[in-house]
Amino acid sequence: MAITIKDIARKTGVSHSTVSRALHGNTLISVETAQKIRLAAIEMGYKPSAAARSLKTNRSQVLGVIVSSLDDPFFSEILIGIEEIAQEGGYSLFIAASQRDHNRERKIVQTMMEHRTDGIIICSSSFSADQGRQLLQYGFPIVVVNHQAAENFHYSIYHDDVDGSRQITRHLINLGHRKIAYLGNSNSGRTTLDRLSGFRVEMQTADLNLPASYVYNVAGGDPNHGLEGISYFLNLEDRPTAIVCFNDLIATGVIQGLQKSGLTVPLDISVTGFDNIPFSGFTNPTLTTFDQPKQSIGAEAAQLLLNLLKKETAEKPDFPEVRILKGKLLVRNSTTKPPEVAQQGVL
Repeated sequence: MAITIKDIARKTGVSHSTVSRALHGNTLISVETAQKIRLAAIEMGYKPSAAARSLKTNRSQVLGVIVSSLDDPFFSEILIGIEEIAQEGGYSLFIAASQRDHNRERKIVQTMMEHRTDGIIICSSSFSADQGRQLLQYGFPIVVVNHQAAENFHYSIYHDDVDGSRQITRHLINLGHRKIAYLGNSNSGRTTLDRLSGFRVEMQTADLNLPASYVYNVAGGDPNHGLEGISYFLNLEDRPTAIVCFNDLIATGVIQGLQKSGLTVPLDISVTGFDNIPFSGFTNPTLTTFDQPKQSIGAEAAQLLLNLLKKETAEKPDFPEVRILKGKLLVRNSTTKPPEVAQQGVL
């Protein structure tokens, strides 16, 4: 049978209300009495009831997390960071995947309201502003991660994708590449726009020509879309010598497509990814990519949400709170000098 506050009260000879106050850190209880009560609670194996605490505080101690897809390893690492901070704060997670389906989004919102989640972290870049406004109307504090409509939510965590894309492009330029293409994901909204922007800025800074045909978008971010993208580039009359891919999953499909076509990565065409998902270091060749601090992004989002919950209200602030994190370039074996520069070196 579970130990209750009344059991502790009988053992220590005080009222159950005194036990409750002591366990909740009430400063009106003397240090000596509070210490005696806490020691008794530990010895007796007392565990606070989450259900009882929820009734008293009108909190469920549950945070909702909405992601685009559960099978994307990028989100799994963000979830690790969220869960670590949530558990430290005494919260559990209610995780749902929108699959970029607005009908599914509506059902998720309804379910989270019914289960009285205390706050919500939105990691789905395509989550609609209408659903977000509905959550805000019901008083849910919301933190968004890399969201294309973050300005509607006021609290957000970003990775500096513009800077990351610039670093990747600069790496290829420094290797001697002049014909560099970009393969984006049209379904990723703000994220692909930021990465494309960084690519364009760095190409312009280096005074390099960027034909319109060298920027191509596919309607998704998995390896099959990478295969679709490389098929497009291989059909160009003047092929690029390097391809900057929206993410690591697309890049793996590009590498596979090149190898199926009898080309060698990176000797014929260099390929880069973005995100540094776990298996990017195990592709053949290993993938040059940009390492987002994914667990740190998740942890920052969870901590920001917990800070909001500590406040009495989640009113709209005078100024949005935005936190921007930076990652680092990881140079591996999928990039090298372009063929013409490599041949000059041999000569």
